[in-house]
Amino acid sequence: MSGTLLRLACTAAMAAQVALGPAPALAAPKPQRPVAELLTDLQRLYRQTEQATETYNATAEKLTAQRAEVKRLDGELAKARLALKGSRGDAGRLAREQYRNRSNFSVYVRLLLARDPQQALDEGHVIGRVAGERAATLDRMTGAEKRADTLAKSARRALDTQLTLAAKQKKQRDEVTRRLADVERLLASLTPEQRGEVSRLEQDGVARAQRRLTGSGALGDDDRPVSAKGGQAVRYALDQLGKPYRWGAEGPASFDCSGLTSRAWARAGTPIPRTSQEQWARLPHVPLNSLRPGDLVIYFPEATHVALYLGDGKVVQAPRTGENVKISPLAANPVLGAVRPDAAPRRL
Repeated sequence: MSGTLLRLACTAAMAAQVALGPAPALAAPKPQRPVAELLTDLQRLYRQTEQATETYNATAEKLTAQRAEVKRLDGELAKARLALKGSRGDAGRLAREQYRNRSNFSVYVRLLLARDPQQALDEGHVIGRVAGERAATLDRMTGAEKRADTLAKSARRALDTQLTLAAKQKKQRDEVTRRLADVERLLASLTPEQRGEVSRLEQDGVARAQRRLTGSGALGDDDRPVSAKGGQAVRYALDQLGKPYRWGAEGPASFDCSGLTSRAWARAGTPIPRTSQEQWARLPHVPLNSLRPGDLVIYFPEATHVALYLGDGKVVQAPRTGENVKISPLAANPVLGAVRPDAAPRRL
C-alpha cells in the first residue's frame, strides 16, 4: 500500500472510532454463587414443587370421588324419572276408567234401585277398590315427583362441585408446572462442576443426618419382624426400583412419592389415602423406635414427602423430578414421623 493510501486508511479508521465512541469495557464475569447457597435454593424449589404436587393429588382424588357421585346421582335420577313416568301413566289410566264409569248416583242410591242388590254391592266393592288404587297411585306419583325433584337438585349441586374441583385442579397443575420450570432454570444455569459439587454437598449432608439418627438410638434395635401385608408392600416397592419419578403418577411406568406408597399398600390388600398429608393425618402413628418394614416414613413439617421403610435404617422412595425410584438412608430428608397402614385397631 502506498504512503498516501495508508494515511487515508488511518484517517478513516480514526474518524470511525470518533463516531462510534470509545470501545465498551468487557463486562466483569458474574461471581459464582456459593455451592451451599445453590443447594439450599434447589432443595427449597424441590420442596415447594412436591408440596404443590401433593395438593394437586389431593384435589385429583376428590375430583375422582365427585365424578363417581355425579354418576350415581344421574343413575338414581334416571330411575326416579322412570318411576314418575309409570306413576303418571297409572294415574292417566285410572282417570280414563273413572270417566267411562262415572255416574250421577251414589253407590247407596244404586243399591236401593238395583234389581240385583248383590250385583250392586259387587260393583260398589269394585268402585271402592278402584278408589283405593287411585289414591295409592296419586301417593306414588307425588312421592316420585318429590324424589325426582330432590335428586335433580342434588345432581346439579354435585355437578357444580365437580366443575369447581376441575378448575381448582387445573390451577394447581399450572402451579406445579411453574415450580418445575423454576427448578429446571436453576439447574440449567449451573456448570457441570457446580452440579457435581451440589450433589456431593447434598450427599454429605444426608450422611451426617443419618449418622446422627442412628447414633441417637432413635431407631432402637431395628430388629422387628415384618407383617405379611407389610412384606407384600415392600416387595412391590422394590420391584419398582429404577422407574422414573413423575409428579401425579401412580404407576405402573412411573411414580411420585405417595403414588408409590399408596400403590404398594393397595397391592398388599390395604388401600390407604393417596397423598402423604392424608397418610400422615389418617393412618396410625408409630414411634421411630418401633419401625418395622412396610411402615411409612413422613417428611417435612407439612408432611409433603413419604417413603416406605425397608429396615436397617433404609427406605425405598420416589425422590423427586429427574430421579428414579431408589433405596435411600431414612434421613434423606427431615423426618416428621411414621405411620403403620396395617396397625391393629385400638380397643375402646
